[in-house]
Amino acid sequence: MAMTGGGLKLVLPPCFHHRRKTTLRVEQPTKVSICAALSKQGHRFFTSVATTDDPATASRLIRKFVASSSKSVALDAIAHLVSPVNTFTRLSPLAFSLYYEINKASWFNWNAKLISDVIASLHKHQRFNEAHTLILEVETKLGSKERDICNFYCNLMDSHSKHQSKQGILESYERIKQIPSHSSSIYLQKRSYESIIGCLSTIDLPNEAETLMVEMKNKGLKASIFEYRSISYAYGRLGLFEEMKRVIGLMEKEGFKLDVIMSNMVLSSLGFHNELTEMVLWLKRMKTSRIPFSIRTYNSVLNNCPTIMSIIEHPKEIKPTSLQELLKNLKDDEKSVIQELVDPLVLSESMELTSLELKLDLHGMHLGCAYMILLQWFDDVRIRYGKKNHVIPNKVVVVCGVGKHSVVRGESPVKELVKEMMRQMKSPLKIDRKNVGCFVANGNVFMNWLCQAFST
Repeated sequence: MAMTGGGLKLVLPPCFHHRRKTTLRVEQPTKVSICAALSKQGHRFFTSVATTDDPATASRLIRKFVASSSKSVALDAIAHLVSPVNTFTRLSPLAFSLYYEINKASWFNWNAKLISDVIASLHKHQRFNEAHTLILEVETKLGSKERDICNFYCNLMDSHSKHQSKQGILESYERIKQIPSHSSSIYLQKRSYESIIGCLSTIDLPNEAETLMVEMKNKGLKASIFEYRSISYAYGRLGLFEEMKRVIGLMEKEGFKLDVIMSNMVLSSLGFHNELTEMVLWLKRMKTSRIPFSIRTYNSVLNNCPTIMSIIEHPKEIKPTSLQELLKNLKDDEKSVIQELVDPLVLSESMELTSLELKLDLHGMHLGCAYMILLQWFDDVRIRYGKKNHVIPNKVVVVCGVGKHSVVRGESPVKELVKEMMRQMKSPLKIDRKNVGCFVANGNVFMNWLCQAFST
């Protein structure tokens, strides 16, 4: 990339297209669109459209759906339709018609983010003419508003990156560089660099992204922690750990402190490549640097521990059910990871304790994390109340949620995990009749069971 008269021009090195064979993975993208579970009305709509192959019928169903839906339901439906994790992939080409129908609604307010997501989805499904039609519509609407045009194409590149579309990102950039070259806006320059660096990192081209970051700094624009995180994480995902560490070192030299966000990215990268020994060393570094662990730290580590994953993949056969028993069943490298990971502060942040209630909240936890926290919790509560220093609360509650944010609405994997564990352990914790997202038990009954269950 080069600056000409304050404008931005991307000059791709010859190796950009053939430097290495790049596998575009979706397991661990830098950015992922996370939607709440699809509404029941939206689900019925998609189901009805999926049963017809007649374009006229599909159009009629779309018009009827938008006319009878609230703003939130309609926008929720199209957000799911254009999401990279859409469960109705076959219907994705309908995004063009659905967007136009929503666009006609009296309540609709145009925004660059939504139309960018629609265009990127259409592009992914090779509906190039429809995608181009929407791009022309945006350019006509925004006219000569340079900042708005720049922001739109940055949004569009971000949307393409969520779909792991290298072609889409490059085509979007071709549009950005058409912004008048006489522009001297620092904001436009910085915004463009940031977006391109982030997107190139997402599609696993960290070397090119780093080259642009160096060029950006040479132009007097200060790189933010975002650029460093994006590039180092891309190197890590590719297994280029020395490069990853080198960029982190550059980040620290620039005055940015290593934090839990960057550390979790490192742990995720190391785990993805089964570098368990390196994960142990990084966990130790976090402790030495006084970087607190978080729920996401647990998620990043445990998602990549093979034994833990094999245990929770078979919820009806979950064993072991104690932390000590688990450690006995782990291989040395994985055992070292778990021993280094277990942190009472992470557990305490998930607990609430009063004289009336002991509550454990599992929101935000992936299955491996929920499993580990439950094992820690059993140990903590048993030891805490075994010393007779605490008054036993009237009620014990484990909060799992009802699956509002699950891929399938109303089906919470964490809830099913807890349910199976409680069944196998013959725990008094049962699903609350008043709130099916919780497990509840009488305090005294629970404490008596806990002491007996772990006495042997």
